[in-house]
Amino acid sequence: MFEFDQDIVNILLEDSQQFQSLFKQHHDLKERVKDAELGLVPMDNLSLGALKKEKLLAKDKMAAMIEQYRRQHA
Repeated sequence: MFEFDQDIVNILLEDSQQFQSLFKQHHDLKERVKDAELGLVPMDNLSLGALKKEKLLAKDKMAAMIEQYRRQHA
């Protein structure tokens, strides 16, 4: 995730409490989705879909913060 922006991600992880929280939330959701898809945690398709949307929303918010940082420091 965000391989091309790793320097910015590292800066934001150090400096932004909000980015840290989103990063952790995304990681936790990613693990929950993986566990559900592997059948380790029983989950219906509707719940799994909602979980995936929540994960994507966290990723989109992080992407927006990265883009904002890039514009401010160009």
